[in-house]
Amino acid sequence: MNETKKIRAILEEIKQVFVGKDEVIDLLGIGLLAKENVFLLGPPGTAKSAIVKQLSSHVIGGINFDYLLTRFTEPNEIFGPLDIRLLKEGELVTNTEGMLPEASLVFLDEIFNANSAILNSLLMALNEKIFRRGKETKKLPALMFISASNQLPEDEALAALLDRFLIRLKVDNVKPELLEEVLHAGWKLERNETTKQTQISPEEIKDLQNKVKSVDLSSIRSSYIELIHSLRNTGIEVSDRRAVKMQNLIAASAILCNRTEAILSDLWVLKYIWSTEEQIETLQATVNAMIEKEETEATVHPQAFFNKAPNPKELMNEVENLKEKFEEQTVSLQELNVIKDKLRYLQNRTDWIKDQQKKEYINSEIDQLWKKILHKT
Repeated sequence: MNETKKIRAILEEIKQVFVGKDEVIDLLGIGLLAKENVFLLGPPGTAKSAIVKQLSSHVIGGINFDYLLTRFTEPNEIFGPLDIRLLKEGELVTNTEGMLPEASLVFLDEIFNANSAILNSLLMALNEKIFRRGKETKKLPALMFISASNQLPEDEALAALLDRFLIRLKVDNVKPELLEEVLHAGWKLERNETTKQTQISPEEIKDLQNKVKSVDLSSIRSSYIELIHSLRNTGIEVSDRRAVKMQNLIAASAILCNRTEAILSDLWVLKYIWSTEEQIETLQATVNAMIEKEETEATVHPQAFFNKAPNPKELMNEVENLKEKFEEQTVSLQELNVIKDKLRYLQNRTDWIKDQQKKEYINSEIDQLWKKILHKT
């Protein structure tokens, strides 16, 4: 079995254990192949850490490190203690055995509890895959960092941590109709009734990560550029640095579909680059509008056309916000253009509302706002 088949088999095996969590599992697979960090946002009990541990159990020959951060976590707990024997000889050397600097997969739970004592070292580890303490510098073997929290950071210093995670995913409890399957699968897991696991080595994962770099993106680059401009126009910040790195996610989707060339539907991964929860539905609508243009018989990633119906109440709140913004006397031409762009995407999002009455009401409110805008301009 080649590396691609192995990683696909592993993801499918984890899905059998964690029913209704396909989205999380597929995105962990994307992050692993792209060598990009993944952040999971959700309340306790939504299987975030359990899924990560299950993924870790499939990686053999490497060290896995997971830790629950508190406000009092010290550097020694994460990176390892100083070597006392060498310290007596005047050398400042960290004993990293079994700690984060030795790990292939790293999971940091409640990451926004990180304090100033570990923040700088953690930021460098996440961004540059380097551990530095004094004169000591060590390149980290980490294939991917995964973190979780039940809330987003408010402090700017901690917001820098979130910026180090390219993939962001909101994790909730499964839908009610899947609860019975969850109970059956969970009971099997409790009794250790698991099937034989496919395993993969860190070296094989590194080979896949190298293959990702060789994927041909030329056929979708113009569409990708168009999408970046659209996202920026809706107020979603996409820096040039992030735009470059996001290409890794697109290429990873292609590799998981056993392709060496990216297609339009591989842009689905860009639904998960939000910075605030309010951006989630806007991203989904914008990306969906782009990938719906796909006309190919090539293998498409199963998450590409996984659409979540927007919350009508939240969507209506966004329309009301645009109304208020438009009615401000000081609204500039640039702000008016942003309002127009956002209104177009809100129209796209209404297509996913299942309740016809609510859908018609929101569309009528959008139409009225359009008339006011056209009259003013």
